[in-house]
Amino acid sequence: MRSLVYDNEFRAKARRTQGWGLGLFTIAALLWVWFGVLLLTPYEDADGGGSPCPALLTSDYVHDKECVESRDWPGMLALLGGSVPFAVVGGALYTSGSVSHRMAEHLAEVTRLDRTSV
Repeated sequence: MRSLVYDNEFRAKARRTQGWGLGLFTIAALLWVWFGVLLLTPYEDADGGGSPCPALLTSDYVHDKECVESRDWPGMLALLGGSVPFAVVGGALYTSGSVSHRMAEHLAEVTRLDRTSV
């Protein structure tokens, strides 16, 4: 009976690991969405007194020198780069939890089949 308790704890730990992975994926996705919003929405130039600058992904943006210089590109790239560790660690945790859970199911099925064949 002790093995059943251990198996249940092992599966619960695998599900928690999957949950952490999904949580970190969610953080990475939110950072990507934030980056997308910054690319797709108009903004004001640095001095705040001029007309709003068009979104970064429009053709109007390329021809406006003041808007090109006023956009905070390092901040946007830091936002995108900051999402990478969350995505990588989230992927590793989710994969680890999924493999652990699947291996526990496989071992339980092999054990069940061994008992019925004897």
